[in-house]
Amino acid sequence: MREIISTGNALVARAAVECGCNFFGGYPITPSSEVAHELSVLLPKFGGTFIQMEDEIAGISVALGAAMSGAKAMTASSGPGISLKAEQIGLGFIAEVPLVIVNVMRGGPSTGLPTRVSQGDVLQAKTPSHGDISMIVLAPSSLEECYKFTVQAFNLAAGFMTPVMLLLDETIGHMQGKVVLPEISELEICHRAEFRGDVKEYKPYAISEDKPAVLNPFFKGYRYHITGLHHGETGFPTEDGVIVDKNIKRLFNKIDLHTHEIEASENFMLDDAQICIIAYGSVALSAKQAVLNLRERGVRVGLFKPISLFPAPSAKLKELAAKFNKILVCELNLGQYSGEISKIILRDDFARLLKANGRPLSPSEIEAKIMEILGESDGF
Repeated sequence: MREIISTGNALVARAAVECGCNFFGGYPITPSSEVAHELSVLLPKFGGTFIQMEDEIAGISVALGAAMSGAKAMTASSGPGISLKAEQIGLGFIAEVPLVIVNVMRGGPSTGLPTRVSQGDVLQAKTPSHGDISMIVLAPSSLEECYKFTVQAFNLAAGFMTPVMLLLDETIGHMQGKVVLPEISELEICHRAEFRGDVKEYKPYAISEDKPAVLNPFFKGYRYHITGLHHGETGFPTEDGVIVDKNIKRLFNKIDLHTHEIEASENFMLDDAQICIIAYGSVALSAKQAVLNLRERGVRVGLFKPISLFPAPSAKLKELAAKFNKILVCELNLGQYSGEISKIILRDDFARLLKANGRPLSPSEIEAKIMEILGESDGF
């Protein structure tokens, strides 16, 4: 194990390089810029390529091109930049190009609050492009998780042949502290599948209804077509309704039928709890401290932390809904993820603690809300 002092953004960059990322294309924007800064130093040292492009659109475009050529590629931005990248995220989804996209969230909409914390991009992360799209979204809530789930994001991108979003918030990205990391030799690293047969038999999109395409890197002798249009087995455009229906359903099935390989969450002191807090990202850190403080006062409260926001840990959320009458959802927006939770558990009677003014939720605010909830219940 290795002990270092670092920030969340720097750990994302370190993890990317250590799990094999060899290309970054992007454009600086607060509060994600440090990811690019770190990679501009690290990638050349390890034989990789760093390119700062003229804008966010060009940044994701070159990253997609590199990924098509076989690179492990990444781009990074914040809310306004993700908006600009939206169309190319859709291209990555329909063409099945593996790419890790880092979004370090800041206050919005529009230019909003560039230097302040927010979790206002959750629904944007779920469907960042127009049309039907199923996105994998991971939200680290600690320095260790910034490293761990960057590696996981690359593994998922390669395994499912799709863009994956790593969703930090400003507090997590800029937080600095001591972190214990695994040795590089201990990392589980996945690589994209490649077709090894006769080039005449190669049909990258001719796969079963729940599998990703097998896209060999360019320049290896296997010819196929990449397009943002719906396409047939070799990638050439089609408007055949049967083929289009089969393809779009497969793009969803390859994720939705394998959620057990993606879902990640954490329980904290829930076994004997009488009330459950649900929080993610930096808010989960405040919630964890609030749990510890309330426990010292004899209040039995616990925390459920979703890490894979999408696909959501639906089964575990339903278990929580069945177990707890009192649930508090805390987030730095006006209820984006709590709305998703409501649709999953078919309940809307839980409490919410929401803030969207660029300031964090403190443990004391969460504690006060818990006591307010308990004060309204005769059962506690």
